[in-house]
Amino acid sequence: MSMLQDGGNAVDAIVAMAAALNVVEPYMSGVGGVGFLMFHSAGAGTRVLNFSGNTPAAATPEKFDAVSQTQGPKSCLIPGNVAGWLLALREVGTKKPPEVFAPAVRLAEEGFPLHPFNARIIAEAVDQLNEPGRAIFANVEPRIGAILRQPHLARTLSAIADNGADFFYRGPLGQKIADYLQANGGFLSRDDLANYQPEWQEPVSVRYRGFEVKTCPPNCEGFQILQTLKLLEDRDLKSLGHNSADYIHLLSEAIKLATADRIQWCGDPKFYDIPIDRLLSDEYISRRRRLINVERASRSEGERWRGPRTEGVIVPGQIEGMTTHLAAVDAAGNVASITQSLGAAFGSGVFIPETGIAMNNFIKWTEIDPACPTPNRLHPGRRWSCCMAPVQVFGPDGRFWFSISTPGSYGILQTTAQMVLNIIEFGADVQLAIDVPRFRVYEETLMQIENRVDVSVREELIRRGHRLELIGDYSILVGGGHAVMIDPISGARLAGADPRRDGYALAY
Repeated sequence: MSMLQDGGNAVDAIVAMAAALNVVEPYMSGVGGVGFLMFHSAGAGTRVLNFSGNTPAAATPEKFDAVSQTQGPKSCLIPGNVAGWLLALREVGTKKPPEVFAPAVRLAEEGFPLHPFNARIIAEAVDQLNEPGRAIFANVEPRIGAILRQPHLARTLSAIADNGADFFYRGPLGQKIADYLQANGGFLSRDDLANYQPEWQEPVSVRYRGFEVKTCPPNCEGFQILQTLKLLEDRDLKSLGHNSADYIHLLSEAIKLATADRIQWCGDPKFYDIPIDRLLSDEYISRRRRLINVERASRSEGERWRGPRTEGVIVPGQIEGMTTHLAAVDAAGNVASITQSLGAAFGSGVFIPETGIAMNNFIKWTEIDPACPTPNRLHPGRRWSCCMAPVQVFGPDGRFWFSISTPGSYGILQTTAQMVLNIIEFGADVQLAIDVPRFRVYEETLMQIENRVDVSVREELIRRGHRLELIGDYSILVGGGHAVMIDPISGARLAGADPRRDGYALAY
């Protein structure tokens, strides 16, 4: 907010937020993590900045097991956040990094009082951290109101702001990161860091009910959201009633179809031909719609590749030929949306000594099984198939309407579709679109669903073959959405934040 009040633009504001979140949600995202930025310029259109990280050159599937893939020094991708934040500031921001990073540095130096989610995650995860990580939280009781200070992180953020990306990727800080990880059995090298570059890209999009829905291109998995919408476009969803049994069943069946295609096809387009145009084409979508079972719950293979599919589960179509989300709108109508993450809580659990940096564990999101046929199999230098997917929606006249997305692992791709439909189909404002009950589908016919969905609806879903798991009234298992909107008639700015997680909607 201080960036906007001081004349900064949406990019200044969102990078300030991104850096500050490293301090106040140190388990969720930070300089050791990765992400995506969608930037809509009110005068020059929409672009994506991909800083989702790459596999280290020395990392190959046979060097991992289930544990080392998930936690510890081997599990880190090359971190992209610092490169992404600073490139965005340099090319489309208006302020210098020291000014933008100043709130984060102050919060790290002076400390801040823990809130409920802080206290919970720190208490649950601190024993999984390495010794430098545990030392940061050793003198802080994990309770609401206790003050967490991170002086090492303050110095790190200040040094990055003063010295630029080279200090992190090719200078003394990068050398310290690589040397520590390699000394402890990791693969990330000085050369991996020195050669890393984020990439500006064009978004992918579909037309839905006359609106244009945009997200990041592969290696981002956001096209699952776009496919889900297109699979439903021929149905009168509003007449079904919001969160009726018919609606939830139909939406869940579309999600399963889109999930199967995402698993089969998504990866790094620098290594694989990702047929995104054909996956989103009217002809292909029309064929896939015929597989929607309106009477019974179809069996899904789950949210990611789990080995050879068993008979009867939904398969992809044949084609020829812990995370956080934040958004900002400025006075000029520029919009910035970032989804960024460390992966699991505190990522790999590895902190670099005397820096306050927690490293990500996104190797976990790749496949190491030699039998895996999908593009997401681990390979040196390859970007992972990434579920983080900011979304922006534009009106029939091409003007920005709203940005919405969520954290939540593979649930991002399901929750975001539900929130978009809440607005476009049912006329919800952005806060209501986030608040209303949600669900998430997994393997076979398992569906997690919030208790606020009417009992009669849940009973009908069970009758149709869904295996329901109740997850409470407001569950983080179905994300923590945040949204901003520009009213198409008045130009008023609107925003919403999810009660399922910590977050705020602020304006001035």
